[in-house]
Amino acid sequence: MDQSQPAADEVPFEQEYRVFQKSWGAEYTAAGEVRFRLWAPAVEMLSLRLGEEIVPMSPTGDGWFELLATNLAPGTPYAFVMPDGTEVPDPAGRALESNVHGPSILVDPTAYRWRHAAWSGRPWSEAVIYELHVGTFTEEGTFAAAAKKLPGLADLGITMIELMPVAAFGGERGWGYDGVLLYTPHPAYGSPDDMKSFIDTAHGLGLMVMLDVVYNHLGLDGNYLSALAPAFFLDEGTPWGPRPDVSKSPTRDFIVENALYWLEEFALDGLRLDAADRIEKDKSEVQFLEDLARRVRQTFPERYVHLVVEDSRNITRLHERAEDNSTPLYDGVWNDGYHHLIHAWATGEHGGHYQAFARDFWPRIGKTLASGFVLQGERVDGKGEELFGEPSGHLPPVTFVNFLQNHDQAGNRGRGERLWSLIDADLGERLMAMLLLAPQIPLLFMGDEFRSRGRFFFFSDYPEGLHQNDPDERLQQAHNFGTEDLAMHEIRDPNVPETFAISKLDWEEAETGTGRAARIAFRNLLEKRRRHLMPLLKNVGGGVGHLLLAEDGRLAVDWQLGESRWQLRGNFGEARATLPPVHGTTVHIHADDTEADIRDLSEFRPGSLIVVCG
Repeated sequence: MDQSQPAADEVPFEQEYRVFQKSWGAEYTAAGEVRFRLWAPAVEMLSLRLGEEIVPMSPTGDGWFELLATNLAPGTPYAFVMPDGTEVPDPAGRALESNVHGPSILVDPTAYRWRHAAWSGRPWSEAVIYELHVGTFTEEGTFAAAAKKLPGLADLGITMIELMPVAAFGGERGWGYDGVLLYTPHPAYGSPDDMKSFIDTAHGLGLMVMLDVVYNHLGLDGNYLSALAPAFFLDEGTPWGPRPDVSKSPTRDFIVENALYWLEEFALDGLRLDAADRIEKDKSEVQFLEDLARRVRQTFPERYVHLVVEDSRNITRLHERAEDNSTPLYDGVWNDGYHHLIHAWATGEHGGHYQAFARDFWPRIGKTLASGFVLQGERVDGKGEELFGEPSGHLPPVTFVNFLQNHDQAGNRGRGERLWSLIDADLGERLMAMLLLAPQIPLLFMGDEFRSRGRFFFFSDYPEGLHQNDPDERLQQAHNFGTEDLAMHEIRDPNVPETFAISKLDWEEAETGTGRAARIAFRNLLEKRRRHLMPLLKNVGGGVGHLLLAEDGRLAVDWQLGESRWQLRGNFGEARATLPPVHGTTVHIHADDTEADIRDLSEFRPGSLIVVCG
């Protein structure tokens, strides 16, 4: 596909409009005419408040209520009224008047004029993902402020922004994984048009935008669906909120349409499904995850739309490629095992989540680089005889999203440290080079480009009485993420505004000597990826990784990418080592004065690394 973008005045007029007709909520059906529709099987009658007027809705069977109203302008507040007089926002509303406990407001989705309406995305093989949290990415914490930072990220070589969840949640501040109004951008970040403008700006810079969506549970604060439609949820919930019962048609439609809505009305380039393994399997012939992916593929055949899952099962069926190497379901999966191995080796933290990865570091690091998952059908320490994972070497390397850290690993540590505060700078450079110049898809957490040492905590804004921040649970979480020495008195209260304020990214750090040097090195690595590696990944298949050596810090992996052989060699040990020779053009070397010994003698001093394309 041609990635060049036409000028705004060259875009056909009809392409400026993006609207998705939902089966839930408020939809304009004609000028000034709105259909309101809600599934509320737990109530016998339901009304709608429009301004000062309360209008009864008509039951239409199977728990559904409808109302067709006229002469309604965008911006009109509305709320559903339960039999006891409780007024609740629209679970599928596009915007809120103030917060999740107040009215929704009508939105005309065709009002926003897209400047880059002809954008059709970029191939998955070109993805370099940058995860950011809108509220802490800038001091202002808004879509508009975040958009001003996009040119700098594009200049560095980032190609995809991944937004942490933006669906409206209770309070002003939070990570977003407790959303309750899945169709509504969180008001503190800006309006729906502000979010569209952020995405539009990104597209104009050649940046894709992916949204993190949470379908495995809904939050507790402001979750009025539990009262309107308890049948929407399974009896067994999660510690964070109730779990949707996707075997029921209204629930499944609500969630699948939510995915289609974000992709259509907001022109998003993809979705990342949080904890997909925790979405309850149902009795339907087609499982929810497959159903959602197929609906997306059918709806957007002319665009590059990418789907990624977070899935601790290490299974392959969601990622199998078709005979023509196209992607029927999901492009990628977060490869937690890669992170856990690297973190456990580099930091010496072996407890909690890292316990199962605290041995055989280099054979397993080599294994995941060559063939995907760390766990490919093996027992895990402390987990009995159960086998975890499936063989994954037949999948393309771009199936696996690798990272050195993300929001979870920093924010759940208790002290909020990023990796760059835990390891020395030289090791950090080598780990970053290995991440960015391996054929897997790299993911960065905001600030990684300048090796930010700023702290990032778990923060929230829960009301009193909502027991979501139990100190004992926070302490256990911190211990699971490596900080086993953390004491109870060190636990920071997530609800205190200062915890949120401290977590904001310090952009002055990027302008220090260290920050500038890190950005230069980062840009150079991504330029090498763009020039030398991305063209080889365009239609890469599976079975291309070959592990030559991985022991005691010595690492040698090759990938056969078409007619080119991509070669990585590194000595992460403390003694000089001889590694399998390389053949071809040097793409990257660390450090410069080691190239002669490496190329002529295959001899690596401690702390040296080379990437070669032959």
